[in-house]
Amino acid sequence: MSRKICMIGTAYPLRGGLAAYNERLAREFQALGDQVRIYTFSLQYPQFLFPGKTQYSSSPPPPDLDIRVLINSINPLNWIRVGLALRKERPDLIVVKFWLPFMGACFGTILRIAKRGRGTKVVCIADNIIPHEKRKGDRLLTRYFIGACDAFITMSDKVQDDLRLFDKKIPAERVEHPLYDHFGEPIAQEAARRELGLPAEGRVVLFFGFIRKYKGLDLLLEAIKILKDRSGNLPLFLIAGEYYEEEAPYQALIDRLGIREQLVLKTDFIPDEAVKYYLCAADVLVQPYRHATQSGVTPLAYHFECPMVVTDVGGLAALVPDGKVGVVCAPNPEAIADAIDRFYAIGRAHFLPFLKEEKKKYSWTKLANAIKTYIAE
Repeated sequence: MSRKICMIGTAYPLRGGLAAYNERLAREFQALGDQVRIYTFSLQYPQFLFPGKTQYSSSPPPPDLDIRVLINSINPLNWIRVGLALRKERPDLIVVKFWLPFMGACFGTILRIAKRGRGTKVVCIADNIIPHEKRKGDRLLTRYFIGACDAFITMSDKVQDDLRLFDKKIPAERVEHPLYDHFGEPIAQEAARRELGLPAEGRVVLFFGFIRKYKGLDLLLEAIKILKDRSGNLPLFLIAGEYYEEEAPYQALIDRLGIREQLVLKTDFIPDEAVKYYLCAADVLVQPYRHATQSGVTPLAYHFECPMVVTDVGGLAALVPDGKVGVVCAPNPEAIADAIDRFYAIGRAHFLPFLKEEKKKYSWTKLANAIKTYIAE
């Protein structure tokens, strides 16, 4: 049965993982026969709060999606207008992606207006309930937002547990983060390395994604120093992703550790069309996180069949069976260095059959159908 679905969250002309997720889910709803419209931001963050270089995509707009650029995250009068516009549409379902308490007031107000006196259900896909970087007012904003929702989808046990700190009874289901399968098909490692200007031979270790404190790039840099001291035969370490905090401390750490020759730094935003080159060029993806809920990088690695080294924090280890699709270790430099050594001792070929089998679990159809179970009949 076709349903009318409105989605609230990041989408084109904004860029990044949140936009990619929402747009891919919208396409899945459409493939299932539903009518879908995305309400995205005319202003997502004030520029002084945005840690990157630009919030906007340089790619052409997606021709197959109905995207309305309307939401101003800091203007309460705008929230009322958007809420009324959504209420007028009478959708069967509103799907909202929540990742930051800052959005709680905006989303919570829009949703309360949109669903008032209607049969509309609101399902939230929660990346985080308790944020990685905490600020005053977080709990109040999060509680206000949760009160506007009818059900939740979480992608890790950690987020599920955090939700229960706020509401013990609201319906919630854990569904694995689907694979990002819209970045193209895997290509040969040699071709990917040629595209990036990397040597065709030799070992390559990848760090991929926005560079933020909790993602532990500094732990990886210190692990590289440990590996260098153990042996002169080091892999190349490809650091790919935009700085979302001050770059200078990382550059200083690289020089202090004396590891610059082991690094290839690609620290601008990675456009969608280039993602496949990085994941296919690497032998292994390292996620040296200090703490985490789940990671949008893990589904990328699954799609491109790239083994992983991950730290045992949050929901990461649950997504990466140790010794099968990757190596799990403690979140410290010595353990990360040991895990990289262990990966190469086992050999990349060992992990590939397990990756191919495990990736079958991560389905957009499964996610879309889980969300639609909450629509009132």
